[in-house]
Amino acid sequence: MTEFFDMPSDLQNSYLGLVGLHLREALLPVLAGLLVALPVAQLCVRLRWLYPPVLWVTTVLYAIPSLAFFVVLIDYTGMSEITVMIPLAVYSLVVFVPAIVDGVRSVPRETLDAATAMGFGPVRRYVLVQLPIAAPAIFAGLRVASVSSISLVSVGMLIGNQGALGNLLNSGMIYNQPRLVWLSVVGTAVLAVLVDAVLIGLRVLLTPWMPRGSGKTGRAGTGADARPEPAALALKGAAR
Repeated sequence: MTEFFDMPSDLQNSYLGLVGLHLREALLPVLAGLLVALPVAQLCVRLRWLYPPVLWVTTVLYAIPSLAFFVVLIDYTGMSEITVMIPLAVYSLVVFVPAIVDGVRSVPRETLDAATAMGFGPVRRYVLVQLPIAAPAIFAGLRVASVSSISLVSVGMLIGNQGALGNLLNSGMIYNQPRLVWLSVVGTAVLAVLVDAVLIGLRVLLTPWMPRGSGKTGRAGTGADARPEPAALALKGAAR
């Protein structure tokens, strides 16, 4: 069975090493995209006229083929992981910006007024009140961006074997070994499913007010099974 996971020597990695490399090349750009999108989305919320042009720019950048991105970047970053990661971070913005904007805009006005009355400034209110309430929308965007990034990493095989598990596709065709192709395709799909499951678990832990699908839909939130409103939870946690 171990022979099934034997890797060609030119890949200079074990199968688990390629899995770790794939996760690093896929998830670091997503994290970078999220960190960039958070302040950009807040600007779009505060300055409504800014949202359409920002959305247009992120959509245009997403429409640029990854190969074209690579050609432009190779002169500056060479055939390295960074060349693969930069386009993935840019692509994630088209998911994160509208997700965060929609989530933050869904925060009730009375919640913002209550936070202001408690002495919260704009930054503290955004971080401690608006973002926690917008967490379900942000996690939805995070799931889409992560799965998309995991699938796109494989394109990096075209620039100096920087595609992690995608490198196995190239090796499988060169050495005529279908098992390498299967290891690449199935491994990438399993990684996407596992990462998505982890994010769902994190969302469940961080958003206790969201329904769990228990089937108790007949009550309007009263009695022992009532769940506190997200706005109340956010304000209570921020006030500690």
